[in-house]
Amino acid sequence: MTIRPALFGLALLAAPLAARAQHDHAAHAGHGDVGKVAFANSCAPTVQADFARGVAMLHSFWYSAAEETFRSVLARDPGCAIATWGIAAILMQNPLAGIGASPQGAAAAQAAIDQGRRIGAGTARERDYIEAVAAYYRDFAARPERERQASRAQAFEALAKAYPDDDEAQVFSALYIAGTQSQADQSYAAYARAAAILQAQAAKHPEHPGISHYLIHAYDAPPLAAQGVPAARTYAGLAPDAPHALHMPSHIFTRVGAWAESAATNERSFHAAIKGDERTEAYHATDYLVYADLQMARDAAARAAMDRVFAVTVPANAGPVVAYPVAAMPARLAVERGDWTAAARLRPPADGLPFTQALAWYARALGAARSGDVATAEAAAAELAARQRALAAAGNAYWAKEVEIQQIAATAWIAFARQDRDAALARMRAAADLEDRNEKHIVTPGRILPARELLGDMLLEAGQPAAALAEYEASQQREPNRFRGLFGAARAAEAAGDRAKATAHYRALLALAKDADAERPELARARAYVAG
Repeated sequence: MTIRPALFGLALLAAPLAARAQHDHAAHAGHGDVGKVAFANSCAPTVQADFARGVAMLHSFWYSAAEETFRSVLARDPGCAIATWGIAAILMQNPLAGIGASPQGAAAAQAAIDQGRRIGAGTARERDYIEAVAAYYRDFAARPERERQASRAQAFEALAKAYPDDDEAQVFSALYIAGTQSQADQSYAAYARAAAILQAQAAKHPEHPGISHYLIHAYDAPPLAAQGVPAARTYAGLAPDAPHALHMPSHIFTRVGAWAESAATNERSFHAAIKGDERTEAYHATDYLVYADLQMARDAAARAAMDRVFAVTVPANAGPVVAYPVAAMPARLAVERGDWTAAARLRPPADGLPFTQALAWYARALGAARSGDVATAEAAAAELAARQRALAAAGNAYWAKEVEIQQIAATAWIAFARQDRDAALARMRAAADLEDRNEKHIVTPGRILPARELLGDMLLEAGQPAAALAEYEASQQREPNRFRGLFGAARAAEAAGDRAKATAHYRALLALAKDADAERPELARARAYVAG
């Protein structure tokens, strides 16, 4: 994916961002402070410190720096076979993202595993680590990612059982168990198993970066998120120069609606990513940053952050961690502010993926339908349907379901624009119910707009304020402290004659936007109502 070039240094001067810089990024040389871990091994004493740093970087998903470190260790100590485990572990990529190793990465990993076997590790435990990671790559091309994930989790569970006193084995086992969690399983069984292991380890190693990191992932779901707040507030301080470590707390902050904390930690992550040449991480952090700023009505800051990251060039094959925010951020800037005209003009990047292109088509369909341009909305909905079919045909069940939800919601608003209100409400409710059963992916801070929040919008416009209020408040249970959700609930309560609730929601909105840099009309209405 090619992002338009610009002078990066000038972009940093954007005024809305200047006050947010909180970290002295010149404080550390090289890869800086990435936390400390202890991983017993039989390698030479001269490489022990760097090997431990490589493991610490692996725990914070700083893959490029970790691979460089492990390869350096191996070059300096050719007998350090366990370094090949580290290389192969890195090339699996983020175990929670569901994407897995690329074919090229799998080939490089298998070469490292074979090299480790030829070298012959100094202990049975180290040999078992190499074989555990090899389980993921076995018959790589013939197996889907979910099957590879299951093999990996089983292999590391066996490793942890074989070496009960090896705390690193326990921590990695928890990570790979969490990686088997399905977004459709709302019992969160895999997350619960992982969290139990990690909480036991946290009591022994309160400063371990991987434990806090993986606890955040294990609690990254609406009913669990409050349990992740301690880990979220700890992790960034444990590895303050690892870009992903600075971003990860925002997964929990987003879930609980702590927008100022989310914005601050993602601002730091952006700078660390640029400094550490982790440019894809800069895009991921900025999507979360833009989302947080928009909830606080910091519209100028959100736009400046988006423009700043679009000045950062990345490889054409950067993947969804870049393609998603490239499509999502412009859509968010339009729909979160209710700028339906701008939304109706959106078009997806030509080189996006089917599910990332769908983001722009979805925003365009909503914007056009809510602006009364039914023809444009129908054309955009047809584009959504085409992408949903492509994803389903490719076996990408999760994203096919997400785009199906978008397509149902888009056609609901088209029906509403055509004055077919019963059909519109039925479809919008179906979209909301379906979305509630499918958790958001970790690549995104949230859907372009929550479907249940959109159902509240539709009921309010249909003259059913009490029903709208119920849907807005239900949406807040899963997506708390959202600007649109609070304002919608306040308007619905006002229209329903519930002054107490209207006042409470308007007050919450004003508190949320106390540092707004835009005078949204919603805020003027809230102030007027509360004053009255």
